[in-house]
Order: sequence, then C-alpha cells, then structure tokens
Amino acid sequence: MATLEKVERITEIKAWRGEIPLYGRYTVGIAGERFFREIKDNARIMGTKCPLCGILYVPARLYCERCFSKLEEWVEVPPRGEVHTFTILHLDLEENHLEKPQILAFVKLEGADGGLVHYLGEVEPEEVYIGMRVEAVFRPKEERRGEITDIKYFRPIGGVATPLGVD
Repeated sequence: MATLEKVERITEIKAWRGEIPLYGRYTVGIAGERFFREIKDNARIMGTKCPLCGILYVPARLYCERCFSKLEEWVEVPPRGEVHTFTILHLDLEENHLEKPQILAFVKLEGADGGLVHYLGEVEPEEVYIGMRVEAVFRPKEERRGEITDIKYFRPIGGVATPLGVD
C-alpha cells in the first residue's frame, strides 16, 4: 500500500519504519522554565490557574487553552494524585525485551485539572489499578537537573491496596 492511499480497513494499516533527518532544539519556554526550576530547586510541583475558567494547569502554561486568558497565578500542587490510566512496558524503544517490565501512567494530580505522564515505582505491574493513590518521589537535590526525571517515579501511598471488588 502506498503512503498516500486511503485506508479502507484497519487490517490495511502498516507501520512505516525509517528516519527523518531533522534536528531541532526544544526549549521549555517561560512557564516550563519555572515549572522545572521549582521541581529542581524546591521539589515541588507548580501549576498556573486561569482567572476566568478556574482551570489549574499542570504542567504550567502561560495562556488558558479554553478562554485564552493570560495565566499569571502560580499555585503549588500537592505531589500526590491518582493513576488515571497506565500501561505496562515490556520492550524498550529499540524493541529489546526489558529485564523487568516498567509501568508508565498518567497521574492526575490532586487539585489540578491535569497531571503528568511518568513511571510508577515500588509497585508490581499486577498491583496497579486505575484510581490508585500515588505520590511523587523526587531525586536528592544534588542529583536534580531541572528535568521531569527529577521526579524518579510515583509510588503508591500507604502501601499497595487492592482495587474495589477484587479479593
């Protein structure tokens, strides 16, 4: 099937493997800089709140995506939340089998309208469930570099609980 042909059935979809020789430089921007600096310097997660909509954005942004208001109010967000969705990774990016499966989750942070995609730790894949309460584990200050990996992972709060209705 040629790349530009219309797909009629899902079974016709094929992966196209290759490389595009593009290079660029990513900058975090003004809101991103403060967001990551707070994690690095103070081990805290900050969001920005919309004065009109009341939405608390995490990660922080400069403008509200709903009403386009400028976001100038910075609010500290607790480093706790719950697993909104997750996946278990068995392969790395080069499709090599991982020695131990890794858990990647979207953690909706307490009090925020958003959250972070990050690894879960101190929990086994079979113990994870939607709604699991978790908290951020920050790297020691001397190891932090102003990156999302300054949060090592999120771990279950108060040990591992079983989801409702499961024995």
